[in-house]
Amino acid sequence: MAGENTRTVLVVRGGWEGHAPVAATDLFVPFLEKNGFEVRLSDSPAPYADPAYMSGVDLIVQCYTMGKIEPAELKGLRAAIEAGTGMAGWHGGIADSYRNSSDYLHLIGGQFACHPGKHPDDEDAGTERHNFVPYTVNMLPEAADHPITQGIADFDLVTEQYWVLSDAYIDVLATTTQKVRPWDPWHREVTSPAIWTRRWGNGKIFVATPGHSLDVLENDSVRTIIERGMLWASR
Repeated sequence: MAGENTRTVLVVRGGWEGHAPVAATDLFVPFLEKNGFEVRLSDSPAPYADPAYMSGVDLIVQCYTMGKIEPAELKGLRAAIEAGTGMAGWHGGIADSYRNSSDYLHLIGGQFACHPGKHPDDEDAGTERHNFVPYTVNMLPEAADHPITQGIADFDLVTEQYWVLSDAYIDVLATTTQKVRPWDPWHREVTSPAIWTRRWGNGKIFVATPGHSLDVLENDSVRTIIERGMLWASR
């Protein structure tokens, strides 16, 4: 049983195994425990449908790419966040979850659209590495003093670069710009949110799009941002 000063975090992990949901979330469990959270692990979103349990959850960390959410689970998730439960996640585990639910996409505020890869004739064509491209995460000046991004400069990655469809209700902390290359069908650069927050009722949501693999999550800037984002989002 959680102590009087212990917060509760529900870690929901599963879906597409390409994002290593168990290993990825295991990276952050010790950090959460060190910061006073009692951790519950779930391999499905089923706990979202239990209102009595969810009322005591201070933070949800979700790493569940694609998959499906049932109506009762979504209703419970939305109700918990509106009542003050925080939600945090990275990459497809939060921004490409539950494609069957437009209401889930509305809750998160940004949705993975694609990750444009290298030249179609590149030697990595047909492999995962074809989608690993060099890009920069650009921190916004107005986010310089935000507790999630304070003191973090622009940084470079070589991994999937998420092109995100989003709305104007997210608070963007960092962006990434998809260039126009000779083989691309688009005709101007496209800037997508890379790190954002969203207020929903009494709850807070944090999303970072980097995080495809463990090496990306272990990048100093990425890991720091995610750790701070989880603490920021928590009740």
